[in-house]
Amino acid sequence: MSLIGVLRTGVSGMNAQSNRISTVAENIQNSGTTGYKRSSTEFSSLLIAESASGNYNSGSVGTVVRRAVTEGGNIASTTSKSDIAIDGNGFFVVKDATNAPYLTRAGNFVVDGVTGNFTNAAGMTLMGYSLLNGDPNPTLNSVTDMVPINLSSVSARAQPTAEGALSGNLPLDGTTTPAGQYAKKYSLVTYDRLGKAQTLDVYLAKNTGGTWTMSIYDAAANPTPAGTTPTLPAGTALASTTVGFDANGRIAGTQVAGPPVAYTGPKSIGLTVPGGNGNPMTIDISGLTQLAGSYGLQGQADGAAPAAVTGSEFGSDGTVYATFADGTRMAAFKVPLATVESPDNLEPRSGNVFRVSVDSGDIQVGFASQNGRGTLKAGALEQSNVDVSTELTSMIESQTVYTANSKVFMTGNEMLDTLMNLKR
Repeated sequence: MSLIGVLRTGVSGMNAQSNRISTVAENIQNSGTTGYKRSSTEFSSLLIAESASGNYNSGSVGTVVRRAVTEGGNIASTTSKSDIAIDGNGFFVVKDATNAPYLTRAGNFVVDGVTGNFTNAAGMTLMGYSLLNGDPNPTLNSVTDMVPINLSSVSARAQPTAEGALSGNLPLDGTTTPAGQYAKKYSLVTYDRLGKAQTLDVYLAKNTGGTWTMSIYDAAANPTPAGTTPTLPAGTALASTTVGFDANGRIAGTQVAGPPVAYTGPKSIGLTVPGGNGNPMTIDISGLTQLAGSYGLQGQADGAAPAAVTGSEFGSDGTVYATFADGTRMAAFKVPLATVESPDNLEPRSGNVFRVSVDSGDIQVGFASQNGRGTLKAGALEQSNVDVSTELTSMIESQTVYTANSKVFMTGNEMLDTLMNLKR
């Protein structure tokens, strides 16, 4: 046996335990890091073949550091709506200041005050797809087509009116209305494509036979004539239809009374919101009734005036909604989830991120809940998967084994000194 080999074996053992204690130290210091994946030191023996004389030559030990990337951490609720946790498989795609792409599980995102991008604690920018021009068509094995999640690109917007409704009662015993006059008038506010309010005047006239004529005018272009006689405006109606009722007082259908309005289907009226930027809309009148009693109409229409973006919300499928001052919201972006064949073989980098390696396999891009991917939880973060008590136990074991290896080295050194003293 070679005494020099004993010294090398002792040094090898101390080096191996040094690597182990280093991973323990890193795990403990990152036990509170969002989405951190613990590392561990795996040992492997390195043996030297025995000599022909039968003398044993001690070998050494090698170490390999592995990351428990596939081991999920606990998900804890937070008070921030922009915090996101992945419950299951997948990674966020982020980019650093040099635009280099990485994968991460750290979802503690906030809006950067300079760029407006969503960035996490490491300064990495969250990437995704814009929904402003329709559903995305992602590249399945690349992240080059992704853009930063940035709601500053979603400016104040107007929501044009597309649908409206009129419901309620028309009196059964109403007096027949003379030609050119009306029995009752209501108004409905709508919005054009630029968010400008456009008022529609709805005129109702009772016909002989129990039917009613409903005429809709642009209030700005066709004001109601002044005077005591309820006279219809002189201009052309945006839409006009005859409303009939069955024996139970329910609406029986509608008949369009000529251009410029096209018939849009039973129990509804089609027209164009007035103004130079008008939008086609449909008014549902299926809720009208003709029963004994007085007038009791109700009306509503969708659409809204321009409103500024005031915040954001994340859906479980990765959809990022821009919320507006008027309480409405709009789907603006979608956050994908990336996967690789062997996550534990991803290459760790600074900032609690990973880079694709040869052993990890190529990246695949998809969305939450698809093909085995997890779901997203807003207002929550994935905690580190480090168990501090386990790490402290490993620390004690490593310290003990390191000390034992140092004793081997010291003993071999003393034996070598004894051998050297034989000459004296």
